[in-house]
Amino acid sequence: MKVTDHIAAANGKTLFSFEILPPLKGTRIDELFGTIERLMAFGPKFIDVTSHREEFIYKKRENGLLEKVHTRKRPGTVGICAAIQNQFKIDTVPHVICGGFSREETEYALIDLHYLGIDNVLVLRGDALKAEGAFKPEPHGHTYAIDLLKQVSDLNKGHYLHDEVENSNPSNFCIGVAGYPEKHFEAPSLNTDIKYLKAKVDAGAEYVVTQMFFDNQHYFDFVAKCRKANIHVPIIPGLKPIATASQLTTIPRNFHLNLPDDLVEAVEAAKTPAAVKEVGIEWCIAQSKELMSQGAPVLHFYTMGKADATEKIASALF
Repeated sequence: MKVTDHIAAANGKTLFSFEILPPLKGTRIDELFGTIERLMAFGPKFIDVTSHREEFIYKKRENGLLEKVHTRKRPGTVGICAAIQNQFKIDTVPHVICGGFSREETEYALIDLHYLGIDNVLVLRGDALKAEGAFKPEPHGHTYAIDLLKQVSDLNKGHYLHDEVENSNPSNFCIGVAGYPEKHFEAPSLNTDIKYLKAKVDAGAEYVVTQMFFDNQHYFDFVAKCRKANIHVPIIPGLKPIATASQLTTIPRNFHLNLPDDLVEAVEAAKTPAAVKEVGIEWCIAQSKELMSQGAPVLHFYTMGKADATEKIASALF
C-alpha cells in the first residue's frame, strides 16, 4: 500500500512510522527484528530502510604499504525490505540514493523492488564521500535527486533505460523526497530550497519527509511556505530525540540545524546520561503532541536502529 494511501485512509488521524538502518555487514538480522517487534505494538503503517553508499578504508599490507579498499558497511536495503514485509506484513520504504550507484544499477534495484511488491521509495541524493567533501556522482550516475526521481517516474510509465524493453510492465512506485525546514546546507536560501522541492513535486514526488528539527515553528513555517509555493502533497515531520549530551554538538554539525535554547539548557542541567535521555524523550513527546494537534499526517521517527527512546515516546502518543 502506498504511503499516500495510508494517509488518505487515516482521515486526518496522525499515523506512526519510523526509520531503521540495515545491519552492519556480517551481523545477524535478529537484533533489527527485535527493534521492529517492540515498535509494532504502536501500529506503524510503514518502515523506512536507509541506503548507504560505498566507503573507502585503508588496510595495511605485508610490505607496510596502505591499500585503499572499497566497501559497503551496511548493504542489503532491498533484502531487508523484503524480509521485513515477509516477517511483519508491513509496508517498507527503501531509500534510493544517487551516491555510489549508476543509472543502470539503480534500474536493476528498482526492478527488484517492483518484483517484490514494494510500493514506495524515498529518493535522495545521498552524502558525499567523507574524503571528497563535495558530492560527485558515479560514472553514468545521477548528480541530483530530481534526476533520480525522473528515472523512477519514467519507470512508472514503463520507460526503461536504453529503450530495449518491449511491452514493458510499468512500476507503480509512490515516490517520496526529503524536505529541510531549516534548508539544505548547500542551498543559498530557504526559498531557493523550496523552489527545488516544487520542481521535484512537479516531476512526480507524492510526499515529503522532513529532516529532523527540534523547534516545531520551523516545521509550521516550512509547511506554510510550501503551500504558498503550490506544494500540496503531504509533508511528514521527521523527529529524533536527543539521547546524549554530546549530541548538542554532533547533531548541529552533522545535520546543519539549530537546537532551541530551552532544550540545550535542560540537557546541560541534566546530571546523568539517563537524565539527558529523559530530557530528550520528554522534549520529543511535547513536540509530537503539538504536531498532532496541528494535523501532522504522520510522525516519522529516526531510531538509528535503537528502539528504547522511540518506544517510550510512542507509548505516550499512540
